[in-house]
Amino acid sequence: AGGEMSAPTMEERKACWGARDEFWQCLDRHADNASQCEKLRRSFESLCPQQWVKYFDKRRDFLKYKKKLETEGYHPSETGGKS
Repeated sequence: AGGEMSAPTMEERKACWGARDEFWQCLDRHADNASQCEKLRRSFESLCPQQWVKYFDKRRDFLKYKKKLETEGYHPSETGGKS
């Protein structure tokens, strides 16, 4: 298919998000070892528009980075407690 990408229908979006969630859960279970999750990765890529795949990959990296900062790396002063 070439040319314009039509906006995905609600069904297609749901399928895409479902595939993404399964893929991400697999990555979580396997400490981000993508080779363990290849089948899910392929269905994620086939069910989601290309630019969404790119976006979600970036998003996951960002979320992991954020979580890493929260669990280690970044310790603000102890005053004030949790926001």
